[in-house]
Amino acid sequence: MLELFVAGTEQNSSKIFVTAGLAATMQSLGYSTGVYKPVETGAIEKNGFVQSPDLAFVKFADPYIKTYFSYLLKGKTNPLLAAAAENIVIERDEILKDFQNLQDVNECTIVDGSSGLGTPLGKNFLEENLIKSLDLPVLLVVSGVNTAINNVLVGINHAKELGIRFRGVIINEYPDNTDDMNIKLLPRLIEEYTDIKILGVLPFFDRNVNPNDLITEVLNGADIEGIFEVQIAKLQM
Repeated sequence: MLELFVAGTEQNSSKIFVTAGLAATMQSLGYSTGVYKPVETGAIEKNGFVQSPDLAFVKFADPYIKTYFSYLLKGKTNPLLAAAAENIVIERDEILKDFQNLQDVNECTIVDGSSGLGTPLGKNFLEENLIKSLDLPVLLVVSGVNTAINNVLVGINHAKELGIRFRGVIINEYPDNTDDMNIKLLPRLIEEYTDIKILGVLPFFDRNVNPNDLITEVLNGADIEGIFEVQIAKLQM
């Protein structure tokens, strides 16, 4: 069983492209894959149904990926406020129960977090607390253009103090050519000051990306075996 929690550093890390890209890539490599979104905000109403935009994009990347959620909220604020607006209380035990029920369903399960490690889900209940309860390794997605190195270092070091295990970091939205030293040095600084490996550097994607192109970019730009800590025969050929 391959399990991973994909977390961001802040709201604008565009990590859903990483989650969907990894899930579609693993599915293409022969692993039955599921994506679980404990809490989704910004839900949209379409054809009389309330849908998760992030999970809809995962399905766009590969319709055979199984998707799951526990809380689907319409508000575009943080989960705590979005839930309060609908008189809903996000319960840690409910999420843990849902996750346990789907653990044996797929060979590969990716849990897609909310905005960032410090995102409030409930009273005295942050995303970092959920990660600790799930006891999953974290792949942290950092935007190459929208993230300050000090925010990354503070977030990682605080999470490590809580005992959260990091599998590695993916730099997303990384420009091909840039003279901005803050961007150019970001991967090196993260590794140097956190001792956490950079397991991939990916370009900017939009929601109209061709799924095959998304998979190709992930295969070329990310260390799939390092991310899931597994040897994959098809990647050795």
